[in-house]
Order: sequence, then C-alpha cells, then structure tokens
Amino acid sequence: MASSPSAGPATTPFSPTTPLRVGVIGLGMGSVHLEAYAAMPDVEVVALAGKEEARLAELGAQYGVPHLFPDWQHLVALPDLDAVSIATPNALHHPIAIAALTAGKHVFCEKPIAIDTAHAREMVQAARDHDRVLEVAFNHRRRADVQYAKRYLDEVGIGRVYHARASWKRRAGIPGLRSWFTNKAMAGGGALIDLGPHVLDSLLFLLGEPRVVAVSAVTHGELGRAGYGAMDRSEQMLSDTGAFEVEDLASALFRLDDGSSVAFEISWAGHTVDDEDIAIELLGVDGGVRLFVPRYASDGTLRIFRDVAGAPVTIEPEVHVPGGEHPLVIREFVDAVRGGNWDAHRGDFALHRTAVLDACYRSATEGREIRLEP
Repeated sequence: MASSPSAGPATTPFSPTTPLRVGVIGLGMGSVHLEAYAAMPDVEVVALAGKEEARLAELGAQYGVPHLFPDWQHLVALPDLDAVSIATPNALHHPIAIAALTAGKHVFCEKPIAIDTAHAREMVQAARDHDRVLEVAFNHRRRADVQYAKRYLDEVGIGRVYHARASWKRRAGIPGLRSWFTNKAMAGGGALIDLGPHVLDSLLFLLGEPRVVAVSAVTHGELGRAGYGAMDRSEQMLSDTGAFEVEDLASALFRLDDGSSVAFEISWAGHTVDDEDIAIELLGVDGGVRLFVPRYASDGTLRIFRDVAGAPVTIEPEVHVPGGEHPLVIREFVDAVRGGNWDAHRGDFALHRTAVLDACYRSATEGREIRLEP
C-alpha cells in the first residue's frame, strides 16, 4: 500500500497547484464518480472502498487508486483525505457522511441525501458544525433543456405559475426485485425516493425554490409484489414472498408557500404507454412551459405555449442535450470546495427535498394531509 501524504484535510481554499484528494465509497455509481474525478487535473483519487472484492481490484487498477478498502470506515479514517464521495445504498448515506464530516472531510453524496428528514437534518447540521461542504447529486437540473427553460422563465416569464404537473413514469423499470432497491430498510422507499428527488429538484429549481408546505399522497406496490415491472425481465418473483417491501407508484398533491399547487407522480412500473418518460409542465397566467423527455431524449423536449397577437402560439426551442450532467455536478462540488464559499453548500436544498418526500410517505401511511415544518 502506498504511503500517505502527511498533510491533513484543508481548512482554507486550495491553491491552484494543490490537488483535491478524494476517496470514493461504492462500486456501482462510484465508477461514474471515479471517471469524473479522473478527468479533472486538479483532483487525485487516493482511496476506494466497496464490498465486491473483484470489482474493487478492477476499478482500483483501472484508475490507479493506491488505497483499496472493503469497509468504508477505513477510507474515512485516512488522514490525507480532503473529500469523500458517497455512492452507496441510501441507508448508508447518513452514517458515512456524519463520519466523514466529523473527520473534517467534505462530502459529495448521491441522491437522496438520506432516507428521512431526521437523518438529512443531522447531515446538514454536521456540515455546518464542522465547516465543510455537503453537496448532493442533483444532475438532472443541469440538462440543457432544463437550463434553457429556467433562463426563459427568468428573462421572459409566463406570468404567475399557479399549477404544475411533474412526473417520471416507467413501463417496466423496477431496478432489481431482489436488490437493495426493494428493501425498505436499505432504500428507505421505492420509486418515490429513487426517481422523485430528481423530478422534485428540477421542478423547484424552475419555480425559483418555493417551499412545499403541505402534501397529500398515496403509494402502491401492486405490480412489484405480483412479479411485474422488473427492469431486467429475466427476473421472476412469487407474489406471496413478501420480499418486495416498497412502492412502485406514488402520487401526490403539493401545496406551495406562494399559493400554487403541484400534481406529482412517480412510478417504476405500470401497464401503460409511458416508458421511461419524464415530464414537467408549468401553467402560468401568461403562458405555459412543457418539458417532456421520452427515454432520455436529447432533442425536441421543450415547448412553450402563449398567446401572441390574439392567437395561440407554440414555441419549440432548438435545444440539444449532450448528456454528461453527472460530471458537471461533481465538477461544481470540486469548485465549491476549492473556492472556499462553503456556507452556500451545506445540503439545505437536499434537506427540503427529502422533507417533502418523507411527508409523502407519512401522508400515504396515515391517510391524511401532512403539513411541513417551516
């Protein structure tokens, strides 16, 4: 094992010649993190942790990572580490982030920030207490069509937006009937906590970050329990095993602090025409915006509706989405750490998004509207 540099985690912004020393935890999405960091000349990946021994060795060799660990605790304890990148099952986000922040490391974390509001709040507080960056991977808002829509709303506008519709629907997209994705203790939930954070984040970003003040939601797990809807159709599952512990569909109504409303629907599976379709529709007094992304489409995803000279007009901006949004948010994390403006990156947006989704689960369980704390 290679020797470690003697310097500890930085307490001030980095100089242009000082590499940011990063450790990655997780070998699935962690490989995406590794690829992104490897392309940055001002970053050095010095450690990697994961349970799959062969995969750990393979990725370590591919990216030249000197320290390889089967357990994340050993990685976080490294004294020469500036930042930790978390790409693990959802339930591990909280303990890893708390340990890393307490040890003086900056943290980049896959969404959701945590499986519930209490854990998310503790993570945000730890980032404040230890004066470190806590960033969450909301990469969908970096899509070129979402960015164009935001500029249009800011520069031209569609009047007061009084209602919105937002959804991500799949025909057959349960990530794994026997994986941690369908284990409630490990995932915290199903489709809502898996796909919902991206849709909710893009929606609130477009709307200018209003606060959700109340939710009324229902959840269903009928198809997963019946053995339908697996992303890998070779998977089979008996309907009476009880192993499918989460929802494959969630539907909710949100009330926002500006008096507007949102119809929100997320599904992993359904006997329907929808097949990996993402949609956000904003209804304004003077116009409307519809973002519709079928199967991660790159072109023709955005339309704007308004009246011009007394007649309805549809505007179809030529916006191409080249992809590669995940490296963008990782680059932003690195820039935030290196820039030193850490107060603006404590995970607050992620906390609110988790609070909203947590309230949806409570509403579905208790059969009533849930009011969010201010």
